[in-house]
Amino acid sequence: MKSLLKQKEFSILAIIIVISIILSIVSPAFLTIGNLLDVVEGNVVMGILAIGMTLIIITSDIDVSVAAITTAVAVSVGALFGYLPDSWISLVIIFLIAPIIGLLIGSVNGFLVSKIQIPAIVVTLGTLNIINGLVLYFTNGRYLNSTNFPQAFLSFSNMEILGIPILIFVLAIVAILTWYILKHTFIGRSVMAIGGNQQSSIRVGINYKKAKLFVFAYMGFLCGIAAIAQTAYTKAVDPNGLLGLELMVIAAVVLGGTNIHGGRGTVHGTLLGVLLLALMQNGMILARIDTFWQNVVTGAIIVFAVSYDHISYKRQQEKLAKIEVEA
Repeated sequence: MKSLLKQKEFSILAIIIVISIILSIVSPAFLTIGNLLDVVEGNVVMGILAIGMTLIIITSDIDVSVAAITTAVAVSVGALFGYLPDSWISLVIIFLIAPIIGLLIGSVNGFLVSKIQIPAIVVTLGTLNIINGLVLYFTNGRYLNSTNFPQAFLSFSNMEILGIPILIFVLAIVAILTWYILKHTFIGRSVMAIGGNQQSSIRVGINYKKAKLFVFAYMGFLCGIAAIAQTAYTKAVDPNGLLGLELMVIAAVVLGGTNIHGGRGTVHGTLLGVLLLALMQNGMILARIDTFWQNVVTGAIIVFAVSYDHISYKRQQEKLAKIEVEA
């Protein structure tokens, strides 16, 4: 029980409960099943991207191009809609092609980081700018509505199982798949080992480059899934709809207990981080707080979370140094 209480995830859950109680007092409409499902469905894209980002941050790297890759895949999917038949085969094709496009772009990031050994922040910043420029060139910033969308895709977007939107099930599948990879596969254990101690993991035979390539390629794969979810949720393709989302994704991962210096992170912690940010945004909307104050609060949370994580990391390092000296 004591070990459970010491876990970061438990602290986040406690904060979520306290915030929920406060928000339900401020606005009785907050604590209703309909509102809570809307909150989760509206943040499925952030959840999928945050799960992928968790693996990258565990390896002590970062990817700021996730929103741009998701937008690029969404624009590609929107262009493809005009050539697809109005049947369920279109849905199958989209679920095959979108993740592959994302996987290819993510693999380019992974190749440059793992093989050429360019810092990830430089590579992904470059990718972000290249993709944003190409997307604006090909779309001219035009918003694409659902006029050309196959009816099968629109039916999928509106589908519910037991009253729960289908996109929430997509998020659940991504979460279970990623949890399984981290816990029960060799590549998942390699990812954790590299983040914990890179030199030691290489000495015991873990392929550092392969693990790095995997996390960025998998991030791209999830960007493809997120692009489908974004298109299904908005029933449109907006080239500017996800600008700045990468910062929220990183904030959710850090809030969820993933160490920004690598070596620690969980899928369920990240989902709690996403839920915490989503509830706070929803609560501020229900409380009719102005948009600019919402941005201020969100930014303050990001700074606080990263600062707290960094201070905790420094304290741990100091404790380890003392133990080594005493030994």
